[in-house]
Amino acid sequence: MQKTLKNLFILSALTLTTSIISTTSYANDDVITDDSRNRTIPINIALPSNNAKCTEQAKCPVAFINAGYGISHNKYTFASNVFNQRGYLTVAVAHELKTDPDLNREQPYLTTRMENWHRGVVTLKFLVNELASEYPAYDFTKLALFGHSNGGDISALYGSIYPNEVSTIITLDHRRMLIPRNKNIRVLTLRGSDYPADANVLLTAEEQGVYPVKQTLIEKSRHNDMYDGGPKWLLDRMSKEVGALNS
Repeated sequence: MQKTLKNLFILSALTLTTSIISTTSYANDDVITDDSRNRTIPINIALPSNNAKCTEQAKCPVAFINAGYGISHNKYTFASNVFNQRGYLTVAVAHELKTDPDLNREQPYLTTRMENWHRGVVTLKFLVNELASEYPAYDFTKLALFGHSNGGDISALYGSIYPNEVSTIITLDHRRMLIPRNKNIRVLTLRGSDYPADANVLLTAEEQGVYPVKQTLIEKSRHNDMYDGGPKWLLDRMSKEVGALNS
């Protein structure tokens, strides 16, 4: 496991470059262009809905919403609403473009899917650097990262590479990338009941006594239902769990 982690963190030495931001209107999204990668990034930004007094002197928190593979970044409004009601600015990110290679289906995923996850980390880092200047009344130095499935894997990798920039990680049944073992990052992972996580992704009982990680199995929940299209009872349960962590 330690050797695996060492190999993962070699990737953090890669330079994550940024460039001048440009935005255009695209349906309900903004499209931000990272010129250094010639990459357009659709995002959907929602401001707090509770009349939060956000200023440069008293900044409000920020949460990034990272979708599951093949699901629109705009299909997690249940989570965005919870964050917005608690004073967060939310940024829903479209990580997958039509020009990207398909998600690798070959084992071992910690190796074969790293390109996808690391591309997501580069995108998040770019957005953090650019949006911080666009939204000075919000704190982009201590992020909340929310992700379903592959979006949870991206969130976990970002927290491992940039632990000092992340306060909270919430994942919905991510199954491949190891949860960061860090005493300064709160983690909530809601587990579906139909698929197991890969080895070492979740914490052992002993590790849970050391790190602020909550692993909650939702009985009768399905991995592929953990988004806006899922049953109401599941959306209500997930909203309650996310809200409780951010109370």
